[in-house]
Amino acid sequence: MITFDQVSVVYDGADEPVLRDVNLSVDEGELCLVVGHTGVGKSTLLGAVNGLVPHFTGGTLYGTVTVGGRDTADHPPRELADVVGVVGQDPLDGFVTDTVEEELAYAMEQLAIPPTVMRKRVEETLDLLGLADLRHRALYELSGGQQQRVAIGSVLTAHPRVLVLDEPTSALDPTAAEEVLAAVTRLVHDLGVTVLLAEHRLERVVQYADRVIHLPGNGRVVSGPPSEIFTTSSIAPPIVELGRAAGWSPLPLSVRDARRAARPLRTVLEGAAPPPVRAVPDTPGATLLGARGITVAYRGVPAVREVDLDLRAGEVTALMGRNGSGKSSLLWALQGSGPRTAGTVRVARGEPGAADRKKGGDPKKLSAAEARRLVGLVPQTPTDLLYLESVKQELDQADTESGAGAGAGMADGAGMAAGARGPSARAILDRLAPGIDGATHPRDLSEGQKLALVLAIQLVAAPRVLLLDEPTRGLDYRAKTQLIAMVDELAAEGRSVVVSTHDVEFAARAADRVVVLAEGDIVADGPTTEVIVASPVFAPQVAKILTPLPYLTVDQVTAVLPDGEADA
Repeated sequence: MITFDQVSVVYDGADEPVLRDVNLSVDEGELCLVVGHTGVGKSTLLGAVNGLVPHFTGGTLYGTVTVGGRDTADHPPRELADVVGVVGQDPLDGFVTDTVEEELAYAMEQLAIPPTVMRKRVEETLDLLGLADLRHRALYELSGGQQQRVAIGSVLTAHPRVLVLDEPTSALDPTAAEEVLAAVTRLVHDLGVTVLLAEHRLERVVQYADRVIHLPGNGRVVSGPPSEIFTTSSIAPPIVELGRAAGWSPLPLSVRDARRAARPLRTVLEGAAPPPVRAVPDTPGATLLGARGITVAYRGVPAVREVDLDLRAGEVTALMGRNGSGKSSLLWALQGSGPRTAGTVRVARGEPGAADRKKGGDPKKLSAAEARRLVGLVPQTPTDLLYLESVKQELDQADTESGAGAGAGMADGAGMAAGARGPSARAILDRLAPGIDGATHPRDLSEGQKLALVLAIQLVAAPRVLLLDEPTRGLDYRAKTQLIAMVDELAAEGRSVVVSTHDVEFAARAADRVVVLAEGDIVADGPTTEVIVASPVFAPQVAKILTPLPYLTVDQVTAVLPDGEADA
């Protein structure tokens, strides 16, 4: 179905090819998982399948890519639309209509499919992806996860023979991700659709893969069975990392198989207390933000219902819940920029123990610049805050607005005391993501670099409370580890950090407190171990495999595991 014959891709101005001498053959009805660290060429590989590379992206493609018997060099994307369906990382970039139903029908209209067939396929897709209740909703009103499902549905209605998915579950909660992946698997098994799927949250998809295509980062491609590739791959989900640490062979790829293999391991670990994932202070820090009765409604429909929430210094809180539960609405209400139907927010000013700490302010009643000094927010799409032509311009503008000057890195603390000139945005960025050229256009950065840039822009104002909305989208495991280090450092400085996320593995490693929202209400609030281990939906892979033992991460297991006893 798909053949790469000695394919290399070189972009203009690049010293090395992104792909080098790739030979690859994908059969009909295969689900291939494309893995690799950020920036190794996964999107380029996927883009070459439908001709986006090089017809749209530019650069030079050497060799031959054939899809369904068509050479992509001779067939631009519009001539492959009936064969290949593509869903990119950001669903909003691909929307061309106003409502869900119209978006599902649009691709079929371009392919001149009869109206009676179109109506039937729209209904089938609405049911397949759980979108029936949203059919008349405006696309801009949907949550990020709902938009992701619509984007996938708009491609499925054309019944393509090849489906290319770039981070299809990045904005979905665990349950919605399972529903989408089940639908994709059904297309593979029942209809023989060929699927190429790139995903950083490998724990969600590895069990469904027939084959793994690994890009190690040197332009080459290694392809083979999942258990074989993951034995030595540079990137792997927690279930594989646990299998490697425990010496299991073959490596299990599903929680069910891992639980069977883990019986001896659970015996070894019984009676040993796992070390804490994060060092949590014995006494809670001072309350930096107090919210009471927060209510948010859109056109009379409540999104957040009378929420009370206290955020303390040095605390990392994971805000979790299904798509549409009100997480983003709550964050924007706390920050002050979003609508708030009722309720109050008070944010402490100054340092803990300082004379003016009790003189709190409500960000909604302050100017934008003053509000930023109290609460910083990084939205789901960081590029929403980037509007200038270079990284340097963005950093200089942030310095101007915040009054920051040259200073040390984040840990210096110069910006924490009232009235002090803090570190510059450039200094903060260099600490978060060193080596970014100031002349680079912000939209040419990787997802991790964009996040670091927006974090630097927000942190230069030295907010005491930092809110991050889905910050792990587009980040691989290595980048998430770097983000966790950033979050730990911010908490160590005495800030309060809230991370809204569907990434249960990230929450298990980064947060010491989990707050769960459902239909705008807080239904759980407590220590990470207590909240997510008790949940079959939000529990990380290690917790599911080793339950009832209270382990969350592979690092906790390896810290306790005696050498040579894992597979006893």
